[in-house]
Amino acid sequence: MTYTIRLFTFLIFFSFLSCNKEENKKDIVKEAIAFPDLGEDGPYNYGQTYQGRNGYTTYYPGNIPVILSIPHGGDISPSEISNRTYGVSVTDSNTIELGIAIRNYFYSNYNIRPYVIINNLKRTKLDANRDRIEAAQGNIYAERAFDEFHFYIEKAREDIITKFATGVLFDIHGHGINPDGFNDLRTWIGYLLTSDELDNSNDYIDKNISINDVSIYSLLNSSGQSLSELLSGPSSLGALFEDNNYTALPSPQSRSPEGMRYFSGGYNTFRYGTNRNFNFSSIQLEFPFQGLRDTPQSRNLFAATFVDLVQEYFLIHLNIDLFSL
Repeated sequence: MTYTIRLFTFLIFFSFLSCNKEENKKDIVKEAIAFPDLGEDGPYNYGQTYQGRNGYTTYYPGNIPVILSIPHGGDISPSEISNRTYGVSVTDSNTIELGIAIRNYFYSNYNIRPYVIINNLKRTKLDANRDRIEAAQGNIYAERAFDEFHFYIEKAREDIITKFATGVLFDIHGHGINPDGFNDLRTWIGYLLTSDELDNSNDYIDKNISINDVSIYSLLNSSGQSLSELLSGPSSLGALFEDNNYTALPSPQSRSPEGMRYFSGGYNTFRYGTNRNFNFSSIQLEFPFQGLRDTPQSRNLFAATFVDLVQEYFLIHLNIDLFSL
């Protein structure tokens, strides 16, 4: 009996020590992974390059009211971040290279640059176009990269609003061959309108879809055009693509998906295009691979076209001449 009591007392004491050690370990781990405050690497100056922790995020400040965000093109796969266990994990190949080609063309031809924010992590580690829970799935290092990615976008938007009063974020993605094998070579332009909504007539869209539900609310107010005109009219973004021999959806030639696969915009488009505290719009661009992202030549050729059509888009709808800023 005495032996049993002693053994029981020892086990309780040992368990107490073990619990204390585990708590101490947790405290040490928490202290070891404390991150600097976001923004400590600022202020953010044009022409400089800023890297988030371990280079998981890259920020290039610009000097025109255009942001290019690239959430799915990264290829860094660190062991400290476990693989995400749910959600899409496919990389949008060559979207970083495409974004850099666009940035370089702006500078080499017009001596201006857009703001560019890149997630360099592979999508299996972080999806920077989802809410924080799905994006990082509880990994503290992925959460930090997520926070840095969006902090840089917010600082870019803040700088643009201060200097230009308005601007547009283009969230750059890539789509591949459809599950049924069809290779859609159109660029899908996402304004947060679903396929079913776009399948309606222009009259229905203008009368029944609130402009508060789209990511180009600010552009609509500036342009004075109707929603259907800005989606697929002669001066819509899709029309400008087609005028330059790149097919697009929606556009005058392709008003709606008509049952085909189409992405209407994700977390980033919603986050930066629907906040009414900012006079700011957001558009998701899903670029095809073949003939646009596949080679350096196709990327450079498209970059030249894209820069010119963005200039025209800003002139028409925002009365801003990017080339003279």
